[in-house]
Amino acid sequence: MGALAEPVDRVPARWTASLALAGSAVWVGWYGPIQVLLALQAVDLAPPGWRKESVLAWVTGVGAAVSLVANPVFGALSDRTVSRFGRRRPWVVAGVVGGGAGLAVLSGARDVGTMMLGWCLVQLALNATFAAVVAAVPDRVPTRQRGSVGGWLGVAQTLGIVCGTGLATVAGGVTAGYLACAGFALLAVVPYVLLGRDTPLPRAARPPRRAGEFLRGFWIDPRRHPDFGWAWLTRFLINLGNAIALLYLLFFLRDALGLAEPEEGVLVLTAVNGVLLLATVVVGGVWSDRAGRRKPFVRWAGVLMAVATALLAGWQTWPGALVAAALLGVGFGVFTSVDFALMADVLPAAAHRGKDLGIINIANSLPQVAAPAVAAPLVTHLGGYPTLYLTAAAVVLLGALLVERIRGVD
Repeated sequence: MGALAEPVDRVPARWTASLALAGSAVWVGWYGPIQVLLALQAVDLAPPGWRKESVLAWVTGVGAAVSLVANPVFGALSDRTVSRFGRRRPWVVAGVVGGGAGLAVLSGARDVGTMMLGWCLVQLALNATFAAVVAAVPDRVPTRQRGSVGGWLGVAQTLGIVCGTGLATVAGGVTAGYLACAGFALLAVVPYVLLGRDTPLPRAARPPRRAGEFLRGFWIDPRRHPDFGWAWLTRFLINLGNAIALLYLLFFLRDALGLAEPEEGVLVLTAVNGVLLLATVVVGGVWSDRAGRRKPFVRWAGVLMAVATALLAGWQTWPGALVAAALLGVGFGVFTSVDFALMADVLPAAAHRGKDLGIINIANSLPQVAAPAVAAPLVTHLGGYPTLYLTAAAVVLLGALLVERIRGVD
């Protein structure tokens, strides 16, 4: 099968497992810091007169802005890579090496500037790995198997988040937490690098190296590709609501619920969420493949997530947080696998799958930029955590309803 051919043969379980493990490296490198370590550093490094919430918002917001650009660029570069190791594997390796370096910088940060530099490097580099991993799916996986493979990538995401949060919590401090996440990321890509088959791109098939054409390729006209546009907007809104809800989780547990050990609370909620997500993510993907439908699964998953987020606005207790985490796990599990398959089904062309998926992944990273701008004033000036979680629920619900505008996929 050529590098640009539409895949028809089912991929074996060992390939899916190695790809999922490589994907988990990215989520450990991102969510160990996001869930615990960056917040703890914000408390320690906030300059006089700065609120910890503002430091965390600036660092995560600027890092997400880097991610916003990095993912589609690295996807486009991997589309054009001519190497005997294939198009994607070189970027998987380069990304985790750079990400490990960024986590090492964070481990030694003694001021907000260094903290921001390290996090930007982590976002830049790990997006190279992430772009290559997700582009491997339409490269190798036939349509009828994409829901189940997307489910296993969802498993990797969940385990990566749980593992990253666990490493950050139990490693023995901020420095050790960052180094533990870096070590996991470097080791987790080894099976894919050694076992994953990656068909090289012939030199004759590489697009011309013209800067103007390269830049113009990042615009996909939603009038010509409306399904791609609506699918992108659906993902963006659901991820934005989720990002708004999660940004201040540690502070919510400490300040609103009064937990003495909020870091442990984050770990427990993440584990509850993860268990329920793991119980539904593969099942949802396989069920979608067998039904030959995507939209109903995405719609009802989003509705459930909106209900769960709204619970946090009116039931601000530890049991309420546990119930919300469980419901979010069920909804996000189904959404993760089926929406990924839906996205792969609406890609405009095979020649630039990596770039197009990178544009789709802006719908993952742009919410990380927008969420701090939305969440900070809601918490500090416009009603606090009830307003925050009701806003998040409304955004998620809107995304779930807009999936009906997609016409080319059932």
